[in-house]
Amino acid sequence: MMEIQACAVEVVDEDQPRYRIGTVAAMVQLHPQTIRYYESIGLISPRRVRGRIRLYSERDVARLRQIVELTQLGVNLAGVEIILRLREQISVLQLEIERLRAILGAESPPPSEPEQL
Repeated sequence: MMEIQACAVEVVDEDQPRYRIGTVAAMVQLHPQTIRYYESIGLISPRRVRGRIRLYSERDVARLRQIVELTQLGVNLAGVEIILRLREQISVLQLEIERLRAILGAESPPPSEPEQL
């Protein structure tokens, strides 16, 4: 008989600040000063605790990875800022589309295919 083992799944709050700058720098392979610079120009906004200690969330780390990816592709930091803003807007719009589809799906049947002549 096969034995099934239960395992706990940790639910991670993507916005929970948890990493210091040194840890994040190692995770995304950037110098801490580069991360501080990205903060100074508004690309990243870590939380501050006990005065000056920066703590980064999973969402911050993911954003830094996107910045690294884009800069490696040759995008300058002004372009990175625009691309990240557009990606965020697209995500919001996709959620709105899904919400509207769910509303419409509950109210009407799916559209039929157009007739070909």
